[in-house]
Amino acid sequence: MKKKRKMRMTASLLAMCCLYVTFPLTNTVADDTSDTTVIYSSDFEDGDVSAWTNRGDRDTTILTASEENSVSGTHCLCASGRSKSWNGPAFRLDDKCEPGVAYLVSCSAMGQWYTSVTVSFQYTDAAGEQHYENLANLNGNGWQSVSNLKISYTEEWTDVFVYFEGGSDNIYIDDFTLKTAPVYHPQSDIPSLKDVYADSFKIGTACTSKELAPASTKELILKHFNSITPGNEMKPDALLDQKACLALAEAGDDENPQVSLASASSILNFARDNNIPVRGHVLIWHQQTPTWFFKENYDPEGEWVSKEKMLIRMENYIKNVFAAVKKEYPDVEFYAWDVVNECLLDDGSARQPGSQEEGSSKSPWVKVFGDNSFIKPAFEFAKKYAPEGCKLYYNDFNEYMPGKREAIVALTEEINADGHFIDGIGMQSHLGTDVFPTANVYEKALSMFAATGLDIQITELDQMISSTDKFEEQAKYYSDIMDVIMKYQDSVSAVVFWGTTDDMSWRASKYPLLFNEDYTAKPCFYSIVDGFEDTTGPVASVQGDVNADGEFNISDVVLLQKWLLAVPNTKLNNWKAADLCKDDRLDVFDLCLMRRDLVSGSEQ
Repeated sequence: MKKKRKMRMTASLLAMCCLYVTFPLTNTVADDTSDTTVIYSSDFEDGDVSAWTNRGDRDTTILTASEENSVSGTHCLCASGRSKSWNGPAFRLDDKCEPGVAYLVSCSAMGQWYTSVTVSFQYTDAAGEQHYENLANLNGNGWQSVSNLKISYTEEWTDVFVYFEGGSDNIYIDDFTLKTAPVYHPQSDIPSLKDVYADSFKIGTACTSKELAPASTKELILKHFNSITPGNEMKPDALLDQKACLALAEAGDDENPQVSLASASSILNFARDNNIPVRGHVLIWHQQTPTWFFKENYDPEGEWVSKEKMLIRMENYIKNVFAAVKKEYPDVEFYAWDVVNECLLDDGSARQPGSQEEGSSKSPWVKVFGDNSFIKPAFEFAKKYAPEGCKLYYNDFNEYMPGKREAIVALTEEINADGHFIDGIGMQSHLGTDVFPTANVYEKALSMFAATGLDIQITELDQMISSTDKFEEQAKYYSDIMDVIMKYQDSVSAVVFWGTTDDMSWRASKYPLLFNEDYTAKPCFYSIVDGFEDTTGPVASVQGDVNADGEFNISDVVLLQKWLLAVPNTKLNNWKAADLCKDDRLDVFDLCLMRRDLVSGSEQ
């Protein structure tokens, strides 16, 4: 596929249509059911708190319908007698809700003495391990409200709760509502990303188990992506089985770390069932690796192990991870794996030694080894045990910074100095709000990495913007970055976006991805598919017949104009019919041509 140059609007064409639109036009087509069903709602005026349970010491923490405070009416739920910050009121979901369905939680909450209240989420995975996630922090004195926190869970999970924590004083809850979220379906009449780039490289996405749970997310992935990366579920803290490690240590062996794939099961099952290749992320990382992994007998308060013992642990950990995926998922193609992640600072130097508890920038690996000498053996072990055909990568962010990009090249040369252990470089590509790096700076890094002869994968692509009025700027930037990547497509084997929809991104407040919360494509989506030949859309039976009634008339022109102006609930039944410019997009040019054809037809 060859990329064409993009067309820009002119003032004269805008005047002809009597419209004001920005490039690229953002309205998209989506089938949605906006109805929601309330599962539970209470303002606690009836005094009933039976749907709620305590977390922690149930003998001391007491839940009551209190008249001390309220947002509306005279009562609210009060959790008193709390002795620890995580004690508090909890609402069970899995006895009222269904797996694979998205729900919305809204409520008001208040702590005491300026204590913030955190709304959190808890579940137990298939292996019996409990997981916790903060959904929202309600900071400040007095009542604070949150609306429409999205929650979903998979059929593998049990004991699913939303709960409230923070401080040790009373927590008050009022006007709590749990309802089903609107059901959206991804657009079927837009190009598929994986098809558009099929001749160039894989197009992938990362997702978490919770993100994948709704059927709509599965539909989006199946349409657009041919690679999937577990967002957190295959990081060391998710794979390491602490109970099994401690049991083995008690038996006298603290050198053979035990692992479990339970956290990743929903994602890996989805990949297996739909034949989607998987990117493994990540084996060796200073973050999201528990400190106990580096301590004698796996005791978090114990002594740091020697580097000799840590090498043995490292090899066994890598061996056990790869053995588990080979045994449990023999039909899943693990085509790539990040072996080592983020070991270099922006100036190219090693991280400082220390545990996670001392700061996210500290590295327990450097604490044990004294330097980055653990990197090369990690690749040697990974090459020894990896699934057949799985390529191995060093992965890093800010990879375009001069000091770091040069250090990455030097590191790869060192790793492969006496053999072929590293296959490629992962460019995370978490890009900034100030369109930084520029496309030229980004290309400089890509060029340097391509010159090594190693494979390149764009592993975690997203781009922050400050507000939705920056969508046009974001689209231009995404287009420029993808143009650079296409320039080096012979060296790039995959481009992976770090998430599916904006609201589920780790940078949700910065709108960094290609799809909106309702699964509609954003301008940046159209900017990176524009200019490609595509045969995936519907074929027009009658030119201009966007409402698909078999005729082209004024109603089709009005419908397209409404669609371009983003009038709510406007849907094109056959968008391809309006693509008179034959550029696989709809814009004001197509509207002008439709109006011209309608006028010329009526004159004949």
